[in-house]
Amino acid sequence: MLKTNEVYFFDTSEFENIIEHYLNVGKHSLAKKALQLGLEQHPESINLKLLNVEILVFDNEIEKAVKLLADIEAIEPHNDEVFLQKATILSKHKKHKEAIEVLKQSLDFVEDPVDVWAMLGMEYLYLDDYENARFNFAKCIDVDFEDYSSLYNIIYCFEMEENFEESINYLKVYIDKNPYSEVAWHQLGKQYYELNMFDKALKAFEYAVLIDETFIGGYLEKAKTLENLGRYQEAIENYIVTLELDDPTAYAYIRVGECYDKLKDKQTAVEYFKKAVYEDPLLDRGWLLLTDAYFEQGNYHKAVYYVNKALQIDDSNPMYWRKYAQINIKLNFYQEAVKAFQTCINLGDIDIEVYIAIADVLLFLGEFDDALNILLKAKKVYKDFAEIEYRLFGLFKINNKEEYAFNHLKKGLEINFNHHKVIKDLFPSIFNEDEFQNFILNHS
Repeated sequence: MLKTNEVYFFDTSEFENIIEHYLNVGKHSLAKKALQLGLEQHPESINLKLLNVEILVFDNEIEKAVKLLADIEAIEPHNDEVFLQKATILSKHKKHKEAIEVLKQSLDFVEDPVDVWAMLGMEYLYLDDYENARFNFAKCIDVDFEDYSSLYNIIYCFEMEENFEESINYLKVYIDKNPYSEVAWHQLGKQYYELNMFDKALKAFEYAVLIDETFIGGYLEKAKTLENLGRYQEAIENYIVTLELDDPTAYAYIRVGECYDKLKDKQTAVEYFKKAVYEDPLLDRGWLLLTDAYFEQGNYHKAVYYVNKALQIDDSNPMYWRKYAQINIKLNFYQEAVKAFQTCINLGDIDIEVYIAIADVLLFLGEFDDALNILLKAKKVYKDFAEIEYRLFGLFKINNKEEYAFNHLKKGLEINFNHHKVIKDLFPSIFNEDEFQNFILNHS
């Protein structure tokens, strides 16, 4: 009809099938065209008008949908599709309780209540009412045991309540009735995994991949579980299976690389990390793993190259800046290290280690006033830390503020006496002074 621009007659049911087909495959423009032709031939068709409501709701033209639905309801007030569309519109307006009431009313008129139960389950989910949501999804499964969407939703409800034991019990009952469901075995394994019951999780995942040898999710979870059991070579084999079954993923390459890293095969680990960043250049985790690998090898030039790659992707991650600072210290680029540590603090990383690190670098550079200011800021957050007190002692001593210096030394000794030896590394000349040694003896 569309190609020849000629008009052929179709029955309403044929138009409905055509429209539903195009909606199911996501071709909404063709669905609308079919609807237009259908309504031209059958302007009084309630079913076509209801499909029009569905399309209007999808296009977010809610006011038009509400008006049309009211016209349909006036003609057929007990049409089950009217109830479902009313509930959908209410849900779109976040009126979930009202939507539930409409759906409950519809149960008196619908021939097949499964869709209503599924919608009720979703509405209860929106309200975080997991018990009622489970109850309705369970009804769907009673009718269709392979309704995996409802099964996933039931398990999701248990997980949101952190009720993994009940989830396991439910899945066991389900598996007794449907033992060849790879989805159920997979979900059972995930529940055991959450409880750190890795041996039981592994058995469940093994059943899942025995039932379906192409079940990528089963192999992935099995590999993760083997990792937790320290069986890294077997984990690698299962990750490799996922790479063979489907297009390779950066995630799988990274997991393989980390397994080789744990097996102390650093070279192979690096090869897989490189495959990961080739597969997904925006995966900052891959760049960071390469950074760590080369940092451990002492190849700081390559390490700084890779950490810069990570920072290009996410320059608001303080962990990356901390790593960048540590590498620059190894490369003797101290000013760069100071800037990086300062960026960490600006990004909210106020860990004691960051303050100490930046103070020590400034101290090494002879920028004593800046080091002092950093430590005084740190002291506002960390009031009783010997690491701060001993450094303040040394810096005030350099500035000839003896009273301040020895007050901080006294406090440091009270917090952690043995840690005073850090002064020997940071301020060797002060450490050897008789005044300092006598003060230590008097407070030993």
